[in-house]
Formats: sequence, C-alpha cells, structure tokens
Amino acid sequence: MADKKQPTAGGLRTKQNEDLGEITKKTFYEINEPYLFGGGFIILFLAIWEAIPHVFTLPKGISLFFTTPITVFERLFSMLDGSQKMFDGNPLTAHLASSTEAFLSGLGLSIIVALPLGIILGRSKILNAMFDPFVTAINATPRLVFLPIIMIWVGIGYWTVTLIVFIGAVFPLLISTYAGVKNADQLLINVVKSFGANEWEINKLVILPNSLPFIIAGLRLAIGRAILGIVVAEFFGGTTMGMGVIMVDASGKFHVDVVFVGLIMFMTLSLILTAIVKIIENKLSRWRPQQVKTF
Repeated sequence: MADKKQPTAGGLRTKQNEDLGEITKKTFYEINEPYLFGGGFIILFLAIWEAIPHVFTLPKGISLFFTTPITVFERLFSMLDGSQKMFDGNPLTAHLASSTEAFLSGLGLSIIVALPLGIILGRSKILNAMFDPFVTAINATPRLVFLPIIMIWVGIGYWTVTLIVFIGAVFPLLISTYAGVKNADQLLINVVKSFGANEWEINKLVILPNSLPFIIAGLRLAIGRAILGIVVAEFFGGTTMGMGVIMVDASGKFHVDVVFVGLIMFMTLSLILTAIVKIIENKLSRWRPQQVKTF
C-alpha cells in the first residue's frame, strides 16, 4: 500500500493563511456598515418629513410656513441653475462662494495659530502661566460680543466674517492641542532626550504623535465653532454677502424653503470638512492597532 503524503510545513502554513484570510475577509455590509446606517437614517428622516403634511392635518399657522424636502430641493436647484436671483440680484453661487471663502480663511488661520501655540504653551510653564488667563477668559466669552468691535475696527465685509470665524475656531483647537501636549508620556520624552534629541525632534517623535487624537478632536470642534461664527457674523450684519444674509432676508419674507436651502449649504460644508478630517486621521493613525469586533 502506498504511503499517504503528509502535508509539509509550508503547505500547512499556506492552508492556515487561506483559512485565516477567509475568516478575516470582510463582507460588503461590514465594510459599508456606517454609511448604510447613516444614509438609511437620513432617507428615513426625509421620508417621514415629506409624509407629515399628507398624513396629518396641520394647524393653519403651521401649514402656512411648513415646507417639505421635495419643495426645498426644487428651490435649491432653481437657485443653483441661476433661474432665480437673490434679493440683491446676485446668484446663489456668489453668496455661497463668499461664505465658503471667509469660512476657509478663518478656519485655516485658526489652524496656523492654534497648533504651534498649543504646543508652545504645553511645553513652557512660564508662557502657559502668562497666556492661560487670556485664553480662558476669551474662550468663555460669547463670540457675538466681539462682532460690534470688529465691525468698528475693520468695517463690514470679508475680514469681519473671517475674524469672527477665527475667534470661534482657534480656542477649541488651541485647548485640545495643549491638552494633548500635556498628556504626552514623560518617560518617552526622557528616553528620547537621553539619545540626544533636541526640542524639535522631541516634538516630532513624541509630542505630535501623542497629541494627534486631541488635535483631531479639537479640529472637529473648531469646524462646528467656525460654522457658528460665520452664521453669527452674517446674521447680524457683518457682511452684505453670504448664505446667512440670504437666510435672514428669506426669514423676513417667510420663505421657509429658502431658509432650509441655506441650512443645507452650511450642513453640507460641515460634513465635507469633517469627512476630510476623518480621512486625514486615518492616514496619520495607521500605527494604531485596528479595532477588533467582538461577539
């Protein structure tokens, strides 16, 4: 009788790798689970909203100013294709570009200021003691308080909105970066110092990687505060151009669908930037262990 061939070590290893690959291979649902749940909930919400006036009899006061998603999107498309002009004769795209430009400028300026300043304050006890009262006081002050002063100093227009966005976004990012720096492992810092690393190398090798989760969290908060800042500035007369100006004019004329168009624009801008932040976080955090689903 012929002897049965025994599997070699390489064959066993190959077989084990194939089995492991089959076990760990993710399905389409597992890969896209967050997007399916998020998109499904949005669709369900819009469907319920659209069905409300058809299912329920709304009071006259509410039905007069109630709108539906289909009406809102129809108004949005008519405003985007230029068939409907705004109250000042400018198209929607001009107002949208004005808001986006001021938003990105203020947010970008806050990032340029907050990241290095947060690292410096976290590494220097003397500078932290000097600046901490100012940071705490200004961060606790409502952003609307600064609007009249800025309008007097720089006038009405682009820079007023940009500065309000900057003031709103810089402090969440600054405080989060500072917290990340203070949370750095002192033992790792001492080890790097023992190998002759200078301050720049310590920040690069230890401080920044350790602070990354805090910076990302602060950046997400900064995006929300920046949206709030641009809404406040445009709502209260900081500029004559922007989506907030359109929303204020529409609310005064009881055009609820136009108000929702502006709301959609601000929400879309926030979602796009938050998605970009998540992509950056995933790119910079590949060294972290992946999450394992437990059963």
